[in-house]
Amino acid sequence: MGIKQFDNLVTTGKLKIEPPADEELDGMLASGHARLSDAERKDLSFESRFDLAYNAAHSFALAALRFHGYRSESRYLVFQALQQTVALEPSEWRVLDRAHVVRNRSEYEGYLAPDPKLLEAVIKIAREIEQRVLRMRSSTQKPPTKKR
Repeated sequence: MGIKQFDNLVTTGKLKIEPPADEELDGMLASGHARLSDAERKDLSFESRFDLAYNAAHSFALAALRFHGYRSESRYLVFQALQQTVALEPSEWRVLDRAHVVRNRSEYEGYLAPDPKLLEAVIKIAREIEQRVLRMRSSTQKPPTKKR
């Protein structure tokens, strides 16, 4: 299931080749789904909703990367790979890149300016990634290998 565009990233060590595992993919999808459902709750603070939506998107993006047999420790790279892993448009993964910058500012500088449009965009894109990963998994003839 290799993706040719990732060959250089594997060579430089930014991506690692590792067969996908059903249990891991199931866990990432379940975690992302629960977080995304909570992110849609209007009774939570903006900060909580943003954190939940961002982490849901990351969980789904990582599941997409793992589905194709790759692993990365770089959140940015996991989002950037969405163009190849689930055919996400560059304009969409760039929204997640923007959310990544906002998340880092919040985590490392303690500053998070509420941006409801960004939050709604992250929720929408996360939901789309989730659906695409679920479709990929259901359409595969050969299931991923089990983790030992």
